[in-house]
Amino acid sequence: MATDSSAPTAAQSRRRVHPVDQVPPAGRLVALGAQHVVAFYAGAVLVPLLIARAIGLDSEALTMLITADLFTCGIASLLQAVGIWKIGVRLPLLQGITFATLAPVIQIANNHGGGRVGLQTVYGAVIAAGVFTFLIAPFFAKLIRFLPPVVTGTLITIIGICLIPVGAGDAVSDPTTHLYDAANWRWVLYVLGTIILIVLMQRFFRGFLGTIAVLLGLVIGTVVAWLCGDASFAAVGEADWLGFTPPFAFGWPRWDLVAIVSMIVVLLVVAVESTGSIFATGEIVGKRIRKDDVAAAVRADGVATVIGGSFNSFPYTAFSENVGLVRLTGVKSRWVVACAGVIMMLLGLLPKLAKIVESIPAPVLGGAALIMFATVAIVGIQTLTSVDFTDHRNLIIAATSLAVALYVQFSQSATPTTVITRSGEQVDVPALPGVDEAMPNIILQIPFSTGITMGAITAILLNLLFFHVGGKGPAVAGAGSITLDEVNTMSAEQFRDTFGHVVQDVDWVLERAWEQRPFADVHDLRSAFQEAMLTGTDDGQLALIRAFPDLGSEDEQTGEPRAVDHVALSQLDESEHRNVVNLATAYREHFGFPLVICARETERYDRVLRSGWARMDNSDTSEKAFALIEIAKIANYRFDDLVADANPITSARFSRQPELS
Repeated sequence: MATDSSAPTAAQSRRRVHPVDQVPPAGRLVALGAQHVVAFYAGAVLVPLLIARAIGLDSEALTMLITADLFTCGIASLLQAVGIWKIGVRLPLLQGITFATLAPVIQIANNHGGGRVGLQTVYGAVIAAGVFTFLIAPFFAKLIRFLPPVVTGTLITIIGICLIPVGAGDAVSDPTTHLYDAANWRWVLYVLGTIILIVLMQRFFRGFLGTIAVLLGLVIGTVVAWLCGDASFAAVGEADWLGFTPPFAFGWPRWDLVAIVSMIVVLLVVAVESTGSIFATGEIVGKRIRKDDVAAAVRADGVATVIGGSFNSFPYTAFSENVGLVRLTGVKSRWVVACAGVIMMLLGLLPKLAKIVESIPAPVLGGAALIMFATVAIVGIQTLTSVDFTDHRNLIIAATSLAVALYVQFSQSATPTTVITRSGEQVDVPALPGVDEAMPNIILQIPFSTGITMGAITAILLNLLFFHVGGKGPAVAGAGSITLDEVNTMSAEQFRDTFGHVVQDVDWVLERAWEQRPFADVHDLRSAFQEAMLTGTDDGQLALIRAFPDLGSEDEQTGEPRAVDHVALSQLDESEHRNVVNLATAYREHFGFPLVICARETERYDRVLRSGWARMDNSDTSEKAFALIEIAKIANYRFDDLVADANPITSARFSRQPELS
């Protein structure tokens, strides 16, 4: 029987599944999920440990906090990764207790009796703030327009940089006592050994083994430390097999208005921090983040926080540590994080399993953490590459936010600790006040509690100041006298006079670009010229090509190049210049239009000749397409020159060297 060859095959008709939604095989799913848990574990239990120490909790209560934390982290991660209704962003985001809660939780608990009694007021505030966060999610999502790449890229970079000292802290801690001991050469070997293992496995392992390089590095590092006597699993034998912390284990929540308001402020800050992680993850997995995605993520944070307050835990946010792991391994499936959530719930129910993970030596974990946190910073830098830094406002936003974040991060309060000196003596180091404690009240202390929080707030406020409040937009032309807002109100004739030379004074291109007003930013203005040139009619595009001078042509009276883009060609000697002119003449005779080459992107004179003569064998259609691409490059450089001339300070920082010698 004959078949219809035009009918789609089963494979063609099958709906393509985005990598985020793909489900790996069971064995691989569990291994990848376990890798996320191991990377996450130290940060997950650190907040309960610090809170317990600061409010005077007993050992039994601390154990309850940790198991409750792990159990609710699992629930929160399932909410975010799997989602239900409009709750959860459905991205590979692992949820953990945010460090922004430390200062307010400790102060609220100590102001209301401390210990177990103080936690009752804390949990009342946590639950109320969670409900508030859930309700404001759709309104918060509308703020996405205030989060352009300069804000999100800066925030992601800050997150990575501020996390690196956390990994470094583990890297210089005694693996058995967890005391600060940077002077011991063995810890240095564990750190560097773990890093080298992960790097080599990333380089030489393929497929599944390559994706679990971090997990294998941690396992091998732990085994080596155990063989050397620097790791102990004694706590595993002492732990119970089963254990569950019931809801409201410390008593029913108490409601205090001041405490609730303080926690709401924390959750608003956390929402901003989570948004940065969402954009970072979206960038990594290749998914565009929309307002609905931000709203769904914030709703999940709110619901998870209500669950956390009910199950004896604290507010939740996306853990940036695991964002770096997604980038490092290339595994984009949200179901891997869902599996990690299930594993964490089991760890919360099986204390023995939790103790196994807890036994990983600090230097081994620190080595892996350093790579993952630095990877987060690289994602932010990658986002910033799309930002137009010839616009000085973007430069100020990124630089100031980074400076403020690092100032706050490295001026934080230091909790009391014990360090080991070179002689082996243990020395108690008292608590050191930080910049947050300089603030007069808890409301002001919250934003100064972490560099990430303060950096996010600074970036958002500066973006509002420079791009949304007053002003006339950036200077874009006229040596700084013409701003973007003035461009948006220009007549067609004024627009032609200002920007004509960008496109060789070709009227139809200028008219098309002018019709795309208003321009939201400099990038939109630049794109208007590119789009106009590349979408014109065949006749119009041919006229545009013919408007350009021949390569190497000079003014008959002055001898200067007829195009500013060819200024580097004036540095050639007479015979070299004659070769260029001969090429351009032969090309015009062959194709009927001038040879157009973006000389600024050609490093050597001989490459200009080689490229030009090679193009002589192309068809007319192909050569026309080549010419249009080169014209788009030339227009882009001319536009950069125009904006740089209008912003001389920025231009000095980002000046180009002559490309053709």
